[in-house]
Amino acid sequence: MSFDPESVRADFPALSQLINGVPLVYFDNASTAQKPRCVIAATVAAYEGNCANIHRGVHTLSARATETFEAVRDKVLAFVNARAHSEIVFTKGTTEAINLVAQSFGRLVVGAGDEVLVSELEHHSNLVPWQLLCAEKGAVLKRVPMTPSAEIDADAFEAMLSPRVKVVALTHVSNAFGTVSPIAEMVAKAHRFGAAVLVDGAQAVCHGPVDVQAIGCDFYCFSAHKLFGPTGVGVLFGKASRLASMPPWQGGGDMITSVRFEQSEFAEPPHRFEAGTPNIAGVMGMGAAIDYVSAIGWGPFAAWERRLLVYATEELKRVDGVHIFGDTKEKAPILSFSVDGIHPHDVGTVLDSEGVAVRTGLHCAEPAMRSLGLRGTVRASLAFYNTEREVDVFVRALRSAIKMFR
Repeated sequence: MSFDPESVRADFPALSQLINGVPLVYFDNASTAQKPRCVIAATVAAYEGNCANIHRGVHTLSARATETFEAVRDKVLAFVNARAHSEIVFTKGTTEAINLVAQSFGRLVVGAGDEVLVSELEHHSNLVPWQLLCAEKGAVLKRVPMTPSAEIDADAFEAMLSPRVKVVALTHVSNAFGTVSPIAEMVAKAHRFGAAVLVDGAQAVCHGPVDVQAIGCDFYCFSAHKLFGPTGVGVLFGKASRLASMPPWQGGGDMITSVRFEQSEFAEPPHRFEAGTPNIAGVMGMGAAIDYVSAIGWGPFAAWERRLLVYATEELKRVDGVHIFGDTKEKAPILSFSVDGIHPHDVGTVLDSEGVAVRTGLHCAEPAMRSLGLRGTVRASLAFYNTEREVDVFVRALRSAIKMFR
């Protein structure tokens, strides 16, 4: 079935605005995606209708809010093909999910002299928490190198595995370059040595189906705002056996079954890891986002994004002085590039003056940039609501920027 992006653009009110007097071309989706009206409506409805705290009240509004909130957990379960309701933990986003695993599971299994493997391709959110853990525990943080094509070096990864490795942290899709890792294969290799694997799926869930059972990972996390949902809410999937063994990492209301002054008894997963009042409206908005992309269907959705990426890549390669990084066969619709003699920030500023929104800089992936000898790139990240016409506008604006600085 073919897909027409014009059929969905009206669902996203932010796309219809003018920037500097011209129609917005939004190519910063890897940073945060735009929100369809149904997500906005679900978020507003959470405040206008059943605005009450969850899991705490016997009154009608609380009961309704709790039911709607927990129904989203079931949607997420189906969305990533988890096995059990208890495997889905709501967080503030990918960053908090990774910190949760590092501070709870990591402290449990990592000791002095143990090793944690983190790829050079990671977002800072999947590096800094492991730095902190290793510094605390006297463990060794080891860098899995990346190739010149911005892929995790598979041979080096396999060679680095040993019984000393307790945790492996890997990105599913690079936020800086869009390269897709053979994540299921890497998980299987790590498991042969007894290591647990956490996968950062922030850039993966918005471009195609994710099946955590097929991947086989111990933990998988993502943020709703990359998936056309609200900011400030996300998901940690954890295998039931892993979560059951983990102590809470935050204390407060709703993560306990009994509290005495001397000690407390903690709730079973997932509630053990959800201390305090959550982002209730955000969770409901995330549920609406999952419904929205599921209704479109991954087949038409992904096919259009692949076509758009190919078109944008071909057009970008026609521009003199442009160098694309991570130009590989398996990648998400992310174009990360430099322009000879022009700083990425200057390129981005000129593009913005012509209504084109892109990201410039290190993209929270400084080690990856350093590995390629880069001081930053321009990143154009596409979504299913983008069009070939917008690519043409982007390329014309880029040519204008180059002409201005030469």
